[in-house]
Amino acid sequence: MNSYRQKSACDGKSRSSSSRRRPYTLGRRLQESHSKRSAILRAARERLERNGYQDLTMEFLASDTGVTRQTVHNLFGTKSQLIEALFDEIAIEGGLNQMGAIMRLHDPHLMLREFVKVLTGFWAAHRLLIRRIHGIASIDPEFGKAVEARNRRRQLGAARITELLDANQGGNSGEQARTERVATLYAFTSFEFYDSLAESSAKPDVSSQVLALVEKCVIA
Repeated sequence: MNSYRQKSACDGKSRSSSSRRRPYTLGRRLQESHSKRSAILRAARERLERNGYQDLTMEFLASDTGVTRQTVHNLFGTKSQLIEALFDEIAIEGGLNQMGAIMRLHDPHLMLREFVKVLTGFWAAHRLLIRRIHGIASIDPEFGKAVEARNRRRQLGAARITELLDANQGGNSGEQARTERVATLYAFTSFEFYDSLAESSAKPDVSSQVLALVEKCVIA
């Protein structure tokens, strides 16, 4: 009986010790995965900025970060998903994660100004990198899909803002006029428009010029 109790006590201690180790081990593994993921994304961005998309492969990224190719696949899945993760990180760094809060503003005029401000600020801060990304997107389908997905979000934002502006003015502008204003806002907030305007301007940041054009052409 005593030996049974002693065995049960030992088993209990073993289970208790094991349960204490599991959360610690899991937390450490998650931390290691996060660290590897961050390192791979940094390597991807460096390769993109330095050499374009040709060297942006799973094999090169594994070599750059000292992990196996399978680890890169385990953390990101496909190359397309890795590109999406990289774009998401660049977007967050550039403040585009503010868009959710902007779309919940009650004043459509303030919403419009903040929408333009955040986008043009992002274009200004990452102009050379985004120019390279858009250039790659024209010849690489995986980059193209990722860029198009983000353009689609911007288009939906432009439509929402125009709808609210129209409602604020009594909603009498008409469907055709509203469609044209959505297209105008979408075009004026594109990187291509910002980059072209900045290229022909003496100013390094043309955000105020974009906003002035938007307010003149979009607000009914």
